[in-house]
Amino acid sequence: MTAEPEGSACNRRHLRALSNMTVPIPSLTVGVLALQGAFSEHVQLLRQAAANLHTPGLKWRFTEVRTPEELAQCHGLIIPGGESTAMSLVAARSGLLEPLRDFVKVLRRPTWGTCAGLILLAESANRTKKGGQELIGGLDVRVNRNHFGRQQESFQANLDLPFLGRTKTTGKDQPYRCVFIRAPVVEKLLPHKKGEQTDEATLDETIVAPSKTPGDEFAQEQLNANVEVMATLSLRNPNLQTNQEHDHAGVEDIIAVRQGNVFGCSFHPELTDDPRIHVWWLEQVLKAVEKRQQYELVERTK
Repeated sequence: MTAEPEGSACNRRHLRALSNMTVPIPSLTVGVLALQGAFSEHVQLLRQAAANLHTPGLKWRFTEVRTPEELAQCHGLIIPGGESTAMSLVAARSGLLEPLRDFVKVLRRPTWGTCAGLILLAESANRTKKGGQELIGGLDVRVNRNHFGRQQESFQANLDLPFLGRTKTTGKDQPYRCVFIRAPVVEKLLPHKKGEQTDEATLDETIVAPSKTPGDEFAQEQLNANVEVMATLSLRNPNLQTNQEHDHAGVEDIIAVRQGNVFGCSFHPELTDDPRIHVWWLEQVLKAVEKRQQYELVERTK
């Protein structure tokens, strides 16, 4: 076997060392899309969550986002519950739709969508008239809009969300009160494609998000991640009404998913006083920023 030149081995060791380094981050800005919906509730819970985080030396800043300039200042973004059609129309008219797509799919910055936000972040959405609204994309899933019916069929359910972990006081998983209001579900996990989900585009009353090219190798890595099912709702749950439709295979609805930098859930954490999901998500934002920082540090030394 040919011996490796000492210089190459030293360079690799140097890059590995750099990949484990982080430079202290003085502040992080998290935005909440404030075009329509429950954005102020998210901001309040974010502030509560930051107070529960042990991040000494790090200042969290939370801001409402209505312009491309405000979006550009954000390290992470929440798209709240509300009316997905109204949000997409206002975003398009205000010149914010393409910057949102770039934020999520080109820069691959941490983004979380709740209810309507989940619809907007899906690569495919059914029960939608073509031209009725547009999607941002980022999650290789098809969502079923208004899966649980009309406003009067809204409900709440106490569910175990494993990704939140166990409480320090009991050592057990503590149920989370999930609020479902005209909520979508993830109907299907889609195969990952570099371009548009063209097969989905042929379905009736189904729209797809336009494709975007990741900005660099780090963004490509986030894009290549598989979709993770983060939470489900049993169809036997006593809170479900008998007239609600469940036309997919299986005995559970998928109500939360993650793919790389993008997280989405069917329910409304912002309509509770429980900050645990917001705490968890802020931790994911910090991890993502640190990983991006490590990547850029290694790239500069190549």
